Amino acid sequence: MLIATVMLLLMLVPSVPAETESVIELKLEDTLEDNDLGIHAGAVSPDGLHVLIAGEEGYARLLSAENAGDRSADIELNSGRSQAFQDVAWHPRGNTALMAGDYGMAMRYDSSDYSIGPVAGSGTVFGLNLTAVEWRPAGDYAYFGAVDGSIWQFSEGTGLVQLNDTLSSAITDLVCHRQENICIVATLADGLAVIDQTHEVTYLTGTSSSTWIGVDCADPTLNECVGFASGLKTQAIRLDIISPGKSTTENLMQFGTLNGDFTSVSRGHDGSTLIHMAPFATVRQQPLISEAFTQILAEDAAAWDSVVAGRSIAFVWETDQRQGFIITSFGNIVSFSPEAPVEVDNSLMTMAVLTAVVVAVPGTVLGLIYMNSKTLQNLYMKWRGRKKA
Repeated sequence: MLIATVMLLLMLVPSVPAETESVIELKLEDTLEDNDLGIHAGAVSPDGLHVLIAGEEGYARLLSAENAGDRSADIELNSGRSQAFQDVAWHPRGNTALMAGDYGMAMRYDSSDYSIGPVAGSGTVFGLNLTAVEWRPAGDYAYFGAVDGSIWQFSEGTGLVQLNDTLSSAITDLVCHRQENICIVATLADGLAVIDQTHEVTYLTGTSSSTWIGVDCADPTLNECVGFASGLKTQAIRLDIISPGKSTTENLMQFGTLNGDFTSVSRGHDGSTLIHMAPFATVRQQPLISEAFTQILAEDAAAWDSVVAGRSIAFVWETDQRQGFIITSFGNIVSFSPEAPVEVDNSLMTMAVLTAVVVAVPGTVLGLIYMNSKTLQNLYMKWRGRKKA
């Protein structure tokens, strides 16, 4: 009996390590103007130093990627246009960026003199609302997408050339694989399409039933891109590198536990995609492990600042894992970072466990004594017999 009691006491000695809990903390760094700027797009330069944002009435501005709240580091750009920019894309070398917008705005930002001007052959798309733009990784060609479903190949030598075999639904997003000269197009009603190395367009079978709002090829080590559709839907695209037109899709997945809907996507720090949501929230999708989790909850954002959280997310970028900035359509600059870990006080935890042990052990010891004592058992049985009588 003594051995059993000692073993029991050893098993009940507490071993409680320090526990941490980490959540995202939001902070309003600044607001660019008192009025709504109508920002639609942003892009981080390849060197990670600058962010080019653009929006309504030809608005364009260069921010510091690391210190986005510092206005002294800004450069306000003059596009000379009054129409809205819808998308921007840096050249892989980082010296220039293309800008797509309404009424045929196919323009280039030049970092050498901070100028913005029309690209060669821009008259070809005069009057056409351009919705998306992207360079392929080689930097030799870019693609512009338009509201009428047309896709335009661009190079400095040839200008803008319309691709064949496109459909009529508006282009909502364009992205290229980070290592292969293969690009993916998202449309509102015609599904997802692949642009191969020779500029041939192939629409992927079975994707036209969803309303696609974005697409990303976040991880350069995977021959995979992911489409994001209204209704909290995602679908992986398996790229056929040799014959991109033969690329296939995986099963359509749906996030059933989220509230709200997807509105756009940005690139995360670690080869992941940051999905923008309405109401104000973000979800991190990690293609390498095929998992997704909420990074910023809409409820938490609303509790932090109901006014800012009532605005749409225009662009998100990270400077480190789960740390970076959000630009709202209004022009708010919001930083996010993990809260400092909260360490549980071991002394308090130990005291709580020891208290439980103090309460539990006497009863357990008495039970063991009873189980090993015929005398106590006989006394108990006699006592029960008297109670029944």
